[in-house]
Formats: sequence, C-alpha cells, structure tokens
Amino acid sequence: MQIARVAVPDLVSNSYFPAIAAIALNFFAKQGLDAQYRLIFPNYKAYEALRDGVVDFVAGPAHVALLAFPEWHGAKLLAALSQGMYWLLVMRADLDVKPGDVKAVRGRTIGAAPLVELTLKHLLAESGIDLVRDRVNVVDVKRAHERGVSFGVAAAKALEDGQIDGFWANAMGAQNAIRSGVGKVVLDVRRGLGPKPAFHYTFPALVTSDEIIARNPDMAAAGIRAVVAAQRALVNDISLATVVGRKLFPPLEAERIADVVGRDLPYYKPEISDEALFGLIRFSQATGLLKRTPTREEMVGSQFEHHLTA
Repeated sequence: MQIARVAVPDLVSNSYFPAIAAIALNFFAKQGLDAQYRLIFPNYKAYEALRDGVVDFVAGPAHVALLAFPEWHGAKLLAALSQGMYWLLVMRADLDVKPGDVKAVRGRTIGAAPLVELTLKHLLAESGIDLVRDRVNVVDVKRAHERGVSFGVAAAKALEDGQIDGFWANAMGAQNAIRSGVGKVVLDVRRGLGPKPAFHYTFPALVTSDEIIARNPDMAAAGIRAVVAAQRALVNDISLATVVGRKLFPPLEAERIADVVGRDLPYYKPEISDEALFGLIRFSQATGLLKRTPTREEMVGSQFEHHLTA
C-alpha cells in the first residue's frame, strides 16, 4: 500500500477534521493509501513541506498556500474540507459586548495564529476598525508553538489565564472557552455574526502540488475520494466524530468534538465554487499575498472535480 503523508497545522480542532477523519476512519486505506498525518505548525510551514516534497497533501487554510507557492504557481486546491471561513472571535465572558459587534475588539488584546490573523485584521479593516487608532493588539499565543499543541486549545487556556482578552481561532477553542465559562462568541461569519463578505476570505482545503499531480495523479484522486467519503460518513453518523476524537484527541476534546463538528455539517461540501475562488482571490490581493488574478484552472485540480460528486 502506498504511503500518503498529510500535513495538518491544527489537529485537536474541527478546522481540518474531514481530512483527519478520513485517515482515522480508514477512508484513505480503502482508496489504497496508507495515510499518515503530520502536525506541522504554523500553517505556512505545512505548505513549505508540500513544496519541498516532505508531504503529499496539506489540509489547511487555502490562502496560506500562497506563502510557499507565490502567485499560485505549483499548487492545486483539490477539495473544500468545508465551506467558508471557519474561525470565530471569542471574547472574555465578563466583557459587556454583544454577538456580532465588531467594535468589541477596541482596546483589547486578541490572540490569533500566524497568517490566520490576516483574516481578522482584514475583517476589522473592512468594518472600519483601525488597529492603531482603536488600540487593537493582535498577538500570537506562545504556548501554541509547543510540540503537539493545537492553537485553539492553547488560545482558550490563554484566555482563561488572563493573558489575552479574546482570540480568533477554531470552534474547538471556542467550545472550551464557553464550557469553562471564560469566553463567549462575538463573531462567527458562517452563522451570520459579522460581515457577510468575510465568509469567502478563505476556506479549509485539501491541497497538493503540481509535482504530485504530474507524478502520481492516482494519489491525488484517491485523496479527494477519501475526504469526500469522510464528509458523507460524518453527515450520516455524527457519532463517528467521537470515534475519531477518542483515537487522536485528549479526553476532554474527544468528548466535545461531535458537538463542534455537528454544527459544521451543513458546510461539509467538497465543491469549490467560483464564488469561493473570487472571494479568496479578492482577500489575497487585498492583503498582499497575491498580485495577479489566476484562473480557475491554475488554482483548482479541475481534472479531478468529477470525484467530488462521484
């Protein structure tokens, strides 16, 4: 059986869960691939590993591919792991702020992972928030760089410890903060809390390199089929999320992952729409990640798209 190496920048989370589940539930194996995940943080290092041939796939934020593959040369989006931008803004529970209020960040320190913070900063800029004028301090969370630590979980702990006033991270981190009573969700653009255009800034994607496609197109196709099968299986039986969690996550997060993934199921669609690509290009250009306007054929593995609906 051929080995397939899959890089994920965050493991104990819902962010890239369909790819993680596809490994843990043996959907890759059913496609003839011995898939092995590698936790590589920060996210841009996962894409560097793909560029350098260290891994075969990345399950990560679509826009971050541009750090290792400038101007979208050399990488292809194979499938959406889910639709839309998937990070939430969680603020301290004791703050007098209302859901959907972007101004809640004024005068506050917000934790966000490298490159993930670009989406928050752009959202704030498009909402009229000036980081300097409004004294918004967006910072990294140091503990998230420790080996084996996932960002959202580390951010929730930093919020609990009083190191930050809020964080921009995955829904597992949000769940931990809410359950412990230290945080509340203020922005969640997937569910209408926040500016609508932000939905299409980026999305979680299964990505490979042009080199892999040229050398082993069957592997690329099999990876897509495995992820699509995992998405469909989770939609049909959410208890499988707990099975995956108990294999890979600490006990607390293992028991919470089904609730978190359950809320994401309406977004578990692998297709990459023109609207999603337009939003991704617009965001990438606005933030300086991209200068030109690549075509769909340059960005997406179009020859494999029939596997998304097979």
